[in-house]
Amino acid sequence: MIIKEVRGKFPQIPEDCYVAENATIVGDVQLGEKCSVWFNAVIRGDVNRIEIGNKVNIQDGAVIHCTYLKHPTKIGNNVSIGHNAIVHGCEIKDNVLIGMGAIVMDNCVVNSNSIIAAGSVVTQNTIVESGTIYAGVPAKKVKAIDESDFAGEIERISNNYVMYSGWFKEEE
Repeated sequence: MIIKEVRGKFPQIPEDCYVAENATIVGDVQLGEKCSVWFNAVIRGDVNRIEIGNKVNIQDGAVIHCTYLKHPTKIGNNVSIGHNAIVHGCEIKDNVLIGMGAIVMDNCVVNSNSIIAAGSVVTQNTIVESGTIYAGVPAKKVKAIDESDFAGEIERISNNYVMYSGWFKEEE
């Protein structure tokens, strides 16, 4: 793994987090408890800060970045960032699933208990409503979801990724 200081800022990673051997975390990055950063994922806090809550899984090949002098990136608790997703200069609230290959661009807010469908592009300045699924290019609301059912599903996914990361930590 590459964990690197940039411009006097060093990533803050609690001991109970799992970071894969070829993941990269640089600069002004704060991870919460029980996070996992998977193979080939990049979290690049070189031009602004990145704050990540508890039990967030950043899956294989995902990129988390921010915008110089404009947009930090903030990710809440119990968030799953799918394989090869890009999250850039935006805010992701609690209990959110960002699907595989999705892109969330600058100054977006993805409110709690929401899903961004795989392959979707959430364009700049979009506000995703709580309890909805957004899909497409550009991403639009496709349906409302039952937030009480969905919150349990996101919690299950977050807990599974804590379990999966435990398998790799056992091998260290």
